[in-house]
Amino acid sequence: MPDNVTSLFRSTAAHSPSMAALTRESDGAGPVDFCIPCNPYFPTPAMFDEMAARLRDIITYYPSSADTITAELCSLLRLPPQCVAMGNGSTELITWIDHLLVRESLAVPVPTFGRWTDQPMETGKRVDMFPLQESSGFALDLAQYAEFIRARGTRVAVVCNPNNPDGGFLHKHAVVQFMDAMADLDLVVIDESFLEFADAENEPSVVQEAMLRPNVIVLRSLGKNFGLHGIRFGYLVANPALAGRVRSMLPKWNLNSFAEYVVFMLKEHGAEYARSLHQVRRDRMDMSGQLSSLPGLTVYPSQGNFLFVRLPVGAEGTVVRDRLLTEHRILVRECGNKIGSSSRFLRLVVRPQVDVRRLVSGLEQVLYGTSRRGAAVPEQATGTGYSSGTAAVDRLVSETNGAGTHGLAQAAGAGMPLPAAASAPAVGAGGGMPVPAAAGLPQPEARPVVQEAPRPQPVPQPAPQPVPQPVPQPVPQQLPPPVPFPEPAGQPAPVAPPLAPAAAVFPTSAPMPAPMPMPATTPMPATMQAPAPMQAPMPPAGPTPPGVPARGGLTAAQVRGTDGLSMAPATGWPGAQSWPEAAGMGQAG
Repeated sequence: MPDNVTSLFRSTAAHSPSMAALTRESDGAGPVDFCIPCNPYFPTPAMFDEMAARLRDIITYYPSSADTITAELCSLLRLPPQCVAMGNGSTELITWIDHLLVRESLAVPVPTFGRWTDQPMETGKRVDMFPLQESSGFALDLAQYAEFIRARGTRVAVVCNPNNPDGGFLHKHAVVQFMDAMADLDLVVIDESFLEFADAENEPSVVQEAMLRPNVIVLRSLGKNFGLHGIRFGYLVANPALAGRVRSMLPKWNLNSFAEYVVFMLKEHGAEYARSLHQVRRDRMDMSGQLSSLPGLTVYPSQGNFLFVRLPVGAEGTVVRDRLLTEHRILVRECGNKIGSSSRFLRLVVRPQVDVRRLVSGLEQVLYGTSRRGAAVPEQATGTGYSSGTAAVDRLVSETNGAGTHGLAQAAGAGMPLPAAASAPAVGAGGGMPVPAAAGLPQPEARPVVQEAPRPQPVPQPAPQPVPQPVPQPVPQQLPPPVPFPEPAGQPAPVAPPLAPAAAVFPTSAPMPAPMPMPATTPMPATMQAPAPMQAPMPPAGPTPPGVPARGGLTAAQVRGTDGLSMAPATGWPGAQSWPEAAGMGQAG
């Protein structure tokens, strides 16, 4: 691996160069991959041998239609095919969800998977971001999130469970209550891409409940669970009207021959798949313990197949990432280009113990100076020179949750400078959102944080970085209201009879209940008014044009310094001249 890998990260549209690109730059062997979150134990070596023996046929001939492949997957998972749409990876499905079902605005907790923030921005939608608090271990409080959605008048809500990159988990009963509380929204998306790695609950998925509700989509991954990111396949589950709307827009051959071959071989390898998930969960516990032993390194609890860690004070993520790659041939995910995160955070994929020992050894040498180059230094100039520059996001998060959303929004809407974070009054024990809890939604406890005390020797402090000022946002001309969606019709068709016992090991294979009447929705209480000094003027009722804050709130475009209708400039954050990925466009994880 060349000593200078900066160019590899600058030249990619994703957050990291592909394994193929890294292999080409080395002696033909890629690094140990702690970056891409997929199952390291599946497929088994025997399954790979079987696919290799059929390689010529697989890549020579057309695959079957998507309907045929989807029907086989549904028979395995015991889901009605009319409630399922398969895509060429989850990003294809997210793209169609945005184009077809997101009319004006979308709410999402941050940090999270980048396509949930960037995809709607690329099509001119408003993205209302709910900041997760580091003080509470990045736990998502669904009650506060619901109030946030009401305050901004958002029409689509996204929940990732477990969340990427922190692995935060929500219990099924809490997610179902949230879905019912948001029954009046255009759409609620529950992204369960990493749920099969969770072990906090026996049956955590809400796919069965989603099929009985008119405005809920559950997104699920196959590439991550099956350890086959390169095949690009995933699926969504919804009521027949929603699923059919997405399925009707997908190309007839949007799934490739490898995807077909893997789906049809799964029925014979259910036991191996179940064992692989069990091993990943055991490795996650072991890896968390080993990383927690490193002084100053914070490890957050996770139910995904990855761990979110904060580097010790003074360590800069891009420096650590580049040195791990060049000196130890280890690839990690530095999270500076995720909104709501910073370059102090890494997402580390769960891998076998032998690889984890190599990672821990490499981190010890890079962080604490036991290598020839000494300890990692905080000054950006000694590293890549293009830290992701999340000072604007950190300031946004601090001020939104410290000073209250109304005062901040009023200042932003008038094009005034944002108030200094130091002058914002503290609200609550953890500085959380000053909004009341929604009735009927459980209040999660703060997730415990595993942290070791830093070493006694002094650690240099990072040099202060200039804080970019937000760009005032022009208000485009009022657009006519969109055409209302037609009412979804029909109930899920009867479920196919149970299959062979081998399929029963898949976590989603619980029999589907008989069709039942639409459940009554939980009424949502009106948002409590803030004190008079904090109130902002309320816009007229009706749809909000793209790029205009709902209820005077901030948009993702304002954070990135654009007008919401065009892509962010190639320079990225205002004033950052060398950020490699301006708006996280095209990131793959």
